[in-house]
Amino acid sequence: MTVPHQWPIRVYWEDTDAGGIVFYANYLKFFERARTEWLRSLELHQQAMKTSLGGMFVVSETRVRYHQPCRLDDVLIVETELTNVGRVTIDLKQTVWLQAPEVRLLCAGEVRVGWVDATSLKPKRMPPNLTNVLTPT
Repeated sequence: MTVPHQWPIRVYWEDTDAGGIVFYANYLKFFERARTEWLRSLELHQQAMKTSLGGMFVVSETRVRYHQPCRLDDVLIVETELTNVGRVTIDLKQTVWLQAPEVRLLCAGEVRVGWVDATSLKPKRMPPNLTNVLTPT
């Protein structure tokens, strides 16, 4: 396992539903933003990978558990932790934490991301230089 990457997010009006809490599907958006920033922290930029490697990551599976709601203006930390690197997929654990007034787990998820050909969108083996960067040390 690797050390989780952390990305701060603030809850905006557009993230909430009529009840004033974050709409459940928006946690997936938070996960997506945090995964993108995790990749950037590894110097893996999605558009550059598409252009230079001819492939891209796509989400193939998610499992999410909601523990507590969050509300407008809450400051969150989304953690992304790589748990497995395969030939075609990577598995990640992602969690959303409320930061103030007390740290609380709000949401936890498991996400499988597949590597696909950028043109055909068919699964393909990740190039070795990509798996070398992703493989936990």
